[in-house]
Amino acid sequence: MTESFIHTSYAGRVVFGPGSLHQVAAEVELLGIRSALVIATGSAQQAANEVQAGLRERFAGRIDGVRQHVPTEVAEAARTKAQEVQADGVIAIGGGSAVGLAKAIALTADVQIVAVPTTYAGSEMTPVWGETSGGSKTTGTDLRVLPKTVVYDPQLTLHLPPAVTAASVANALAHCVEAVWTEKANPITETTAVEAARALTTGLRAVIASPTDIDARSNLLYGACLAGTALASAGTGIHHKLCHLLGGTYNLPHAETHAAVLPQVTRVKAPEVPRAKARLEEALQTDDLATGLFDLFEAAKVPTSLQALGLTREQALEAADRFPGDVEEIVTRAWAGTRP
Repeated sequence: MTESFIHTSYAGRVVFGPGSLHQVAAEVELLGIRSALVIATGSAQQAANEVQAGLRERFAGRIDGVRQHVPTEVAEAARTKAQEVQADGVIAIGGGSAVGLAKAIALTADVQIVAVPTTYAGSEMTPVWGETSGGSKTTGTDLRVLPKTVVYDPQLTLHLPPAVTAASVANALAHCVEAVWTEKANPITETTAVEAARALTTGLRAVIASPTDIDARSNLLYGACLAGTALASAGTGIHHKLCHLLGGTYNLPHAETHAAVLPQVTRVKAPEVPRAKARLEEALQTDDLATGLFDLFEAAKVPTSLQALGLTREQALEAADRFPGDVEEIVTRAWAGTRP
């Protein structure tokens, strides 16, 4: 090792394993939370019911149903609810949108977050927040929004539909791949990202064959955890900024947008980091990283074009014009779903 680098890691507690949902109440107690607000996505209602029962007198209230990209009006309503119940803790059960709403509360109130992910979004491992208002998505980094504890229970993901699973894994792989070429990327984030990509690729291929394979689902959650960890330290670059612009402005589905854009950005950016590119190619078992990602998403039946997500060609060109940099070729290829 000859290169110099600076690496920042973020403290947090991870509780991992089948059945770990039952440990949420104990983790809340360990953090000293007295009044916990529970946020749950529509598909996580049963898990939320179990957590609510386990919290007993520490349960303060509940928000059911969330919206992607965290619209400001939804964030404000959640902040008001947290204030009303005098919450000093928020338990987010679900995908990135549930965690995102908890982060919106933590941004303006003194609360601790316990995250219970049911998808592979990875945002539970990062201090990054996002909020959408007037067709524009604002993102930032703030240590107040970093969950104190993350509880990963693979059993909660067993019945995640194949399409949702594959799109969510594409999102996680975007965290891995972008973490090797940002300005803050370093050998630690690179190694973390490569291991994450290996676990995610292996897990996705196994889940395609057998959706309720608990080992495969565990692999995916493990990969998502590492992918989020890598992104938290490396920060985001052109790929995530472009996806946030597309998602926030045109209300495109977050995970699927990553799947369409990532192979095209990778085609341009990966050659700049040849060592990381080669390591990621080995993890994906492919000869070319951009093509390998595209083919993996196609095999998993994730849309690989923005056109398939409802974006018009005119909107694609408009987005390229709005982006601070020359991305027209990337966007037009992503719109058409051109194989790299």
